[in-house]
Order: sequence, then C-alpha cells, then structure tokens
Amino acid sequence: MPNFYFHTDNAKQALDAIANGLSSIRLSTDLNLSEQDFALSGQCLVLDADNQLSIDTLKSIVKKTQRIYLCHDGAMTPLEDRSTGYYKLVPTAGAPLLEISGVKMHISKGTDPFTSASAMAQQAVRKGDKVLDCCSGLGYAAIAAHRLGASEVLSIELSPEVMGLRALNPWSNDLKQAGIVQRQGSSYELINTLPAASFDAVIHDPPRFSLAGELYSEEFYREIFRVLRRDGRLFHYTGNPHVVKKGSSFVDGVIHRLKAAGFRHTQKVEHLMGVSAQK
Repeated sequence: MPNFYFHTDNAKQALDAIANGLSSIRLSTDLNLSEQDFALSGQCLVLDADNQLSIDTLKSIVKKTQRIYLCHDGAMTPLEDRSTGYYKLVPTAGAPLLEISGVKMHISKGTDPFTSASAMAQQAVRKGDKVLDCCSGLGYAAIAAHRLGASEVLSIELSPEVMGLRALNPWSNDLKQAGIVQRQGSSYELINTLPAASFDAVIHDPPRFSLAGELYSEEFYREIFRVLRRDGRLFHYTGNPHVVKKGSSFVDGVIHRLKAAGFRHTQKVEHLMGVSAQK
C-alpha cells in the first residue's frame, strides 16, 4: 500500500481546490519529492480506493502547522514518537526536519535540512572516500556523502526513536542504497571498535553540548583522529550561529580540543555553524 504524507500546506491546497469546485488537483504527497494528480469527489480528496480525506479531516490537518501526517491503509497518524520524549518530523519547503522536545535538529532558516546537510558533507567528503557519519539523525548527510561519490558510508545513530521516524521519511529512503551501512548505537562507544586509519572523512553532527558533552570531548576527538587516514577531513557541526560568529569560548574550546587531539587547519565555517579540520 502506498504512503501519503499530509501537512498544513498541501491540505490547504486541497481545501482551496474543493472550494473552487475543481475536479482534480496536483499535489505532492511525498514531502516535496514529486507531484501527481488526484481526484476531488463529493467534497473529498481521493488519494486511492482506501484513502479519502474529507473537508473536516483536511481542516484538522491545516490547524497543526508543525506536524506531518501519514495516510496509509485508510488510517492517518502523525509522524511523531512520544515514548521517551517528543520526537517528530516537521514540514519545510523541502525535506522535513527532525525536532526533539521542541529543539530543531537541523539548519533550516533560509534553506532546508537536506540542503544544509549536503553542504556539511561537501566540507569533508571527496569521491571515493570511506565516510563515517556520527550522530546521523535522519541520514541526510550520509545520503549526501553517498551522492558525492563516497565508496562507503557508515551511519551511526543512537536513538531508536529517530531511526523509527527516518524509516517512515521518504527523504531518508536512500539510506537503503548499497554502500551505506546503518548502525544503531552510541557513536562515543562504537568509534572505539573501528580500526585506525579506516576513514577518509568524518561528519560529526552531535546533539547540543548539554545533552551529549562527551561527544565534544578531547577524548572523543582523539578517537575521530585515530580512525581518520592521513590528510583525512572532519566537519563538526557545533550549532548556534551567533556563538560561532562571535567566536565564543564554546566554539574556541572545540577548536582548542581538536588541536590538542592532533587536528590541523581547524577553522570555523560560519554559514554551516560548525568547524572543519584535517588530520
């Protein structure tokens, strides 16, 4: 059975079309990846034989501006997980972003999460590289690295809740491509099991410091240094554009610890809220 994804924007498009007496409408129901035509019949949007959305249902979707609904097999469920916090996918003009307990986990202002993750990958990844993607989230950076020509990408994500959401996210489908390996677990622990000098590039996109301070430690940076090959490249997302721009003690501390771990050519990358470095 196909999946259909709905949020404020495409529900409003459908309501406007019904109000204007149209018999069909062209919509994206895969979160901006493609568009197709759907029938409007009897004050309903007809997705297929099992999924028809009434005006009342569409109006209820419009009201929830920060939520995405999955329509499948006649049922409609929000893309969220409240088991150990509040994890959800939030619509944008491009790829959806991940939000955890109210905190947006992507750069999305003036761009979209997939585009910004791709720019992060471009900072470190070259064609033919073997890439380690720590704290992979929805897997956008891993997919971008693969599209840049990486020969292999190891994607590590701690949260089973995040992995559950990305399994339902059409923008994460390319994680199934040959050459991308997904592992669930702690980057802090798993990196110790990886061979020395086994990666050409590392993308490190940890949660904020208050949630995962160990992923900003000199000890962890030494492990990244260890698994990188000579001249290997690192891009480390640090977050908070104002902090990066002003050169706060926090980002300066990150750079100091990277240098102490052996990295060279460390520099702030302001537009991506991070730091690049080289072994």
